[in-house]
Amino acid sequence: MVYKVIGIMSGSSLDGIDLAYVHLYEAGGKWNYEIIATECYPYSSEWKEDLAKAVHLTALKYQLLHSRYGAYIAQQVNIFINSYELQHKVDLITSHGHTVFHLPQFKMTAQIGDGAAIAAQTNLPVVSDLRSLDIAFGGQGAPIVPIGEKLLFKEYDCFLNLGGIANISLHKNDSCIAYDVCPANRVLNMLAKEKNVEYDDKGKITASGKIDEELLKQLNALEYYGKAYPKSLDNSFGVDIIYPLIKKSAISIEDGLRTYTEHICIQLKNAFGGQHKKLLITGGGSFNEFLIQQLKRYLLDSGIEILVPDEKLVQYKEALIMALIGTLRWREEPNVLASVTGASQNSVGGALWLGVEA
Repeated sequence: MVYKVIGIMSGSSLDGIDLAYVHLYEAGGKWNYEIIATECYPYSSEWKEDLAKAVHLTALKYQLLHSRYGAYIAQQVNIFINSYELQHKVDLITSHGHTVFHLPQFKMTAQIGDGAAIAAQTNLPVVSDLRSLDIAFGGQGAPIVPIGEKLLFKEYDCFLNLGGIANISLHKNDSCIAYDVCPANRVLNMLAKEKNVEYDDKGKITASGKIDEELLKQLNALEYYGKAYPKSLDNSFGVDIIYPLIKKSAISIEDGLRTYTEHICIQLKNAFGGQHKKLLITGGGSFNEFLIQQLKRYLLDSGIEILVPDEKLVQYKEALIMALIGTLRWREEPNVLASVTGASQNSVGGALWLGVEA
């Protein structure tokens, strides 16, 4: 069976919307994929500001943004379809939306981007709201990508996504552990913007800095790192706790970037341990050559083989997996793993919106 799906991902780093048109092949319970077309539509400065400030909106303004952002996603999808001549070639759209609130301790998570608006304006079936059912079953609602890693990337036993938040998946036999390790690009990009750049290209600014040992000690002592998994992070941890802590230290931007990069590497080393052998690294942080170099140094004695794949998979792995998660929802098969999130059961998550005439 072949499913032709557009997967859409908006990460916490606020760089833009990633779209991947993929073919997913299923035969006898085994899955494979082919990435046909991809695109990243960068956010305008206005959209970046709107999304960054969404957490502070009134209930009415939040709902208006939810609807407006759904319409914006639909507009980008239609541009994407026209650009790559995909008319009548798409079976399904899966949209992750943009996470604004993530409070699993209160059984609540919220990703804006109204699925109904996307379905209505594209005239295609849409799966959205991928995390809420797992949250309702007592899970963390994150990470949700391990189901895709399990089905599509069997040759690896551990995974690292270096996005706005760094999260890992550790696979052994049929079991999987996955959780958010620490903020990553969201904090690094906030610091880089103080040098009037959107991000630190290849980590060049970071490489010129020095480690502030006192700040590094404070960062590593934060309460979250002592918690057992399953666990997940809200964007506010990086924005409201870590970033102010770095600024309070009154060090240079270069030293702040260098110190925080060291912190990321230390937390990832602690998370991986030495029980896994083959690591696939994806996400925008994979292009940060200095960060990857330092991480390799930290993992040198762990016996882990590190692979950064081709640029397309680096950037669009999550969009690809969103496409698979939506397809599993369409098939009414589990698409979120309770062993990862701590929920009481696996779930078939996602709201389905039929943008075609019944």
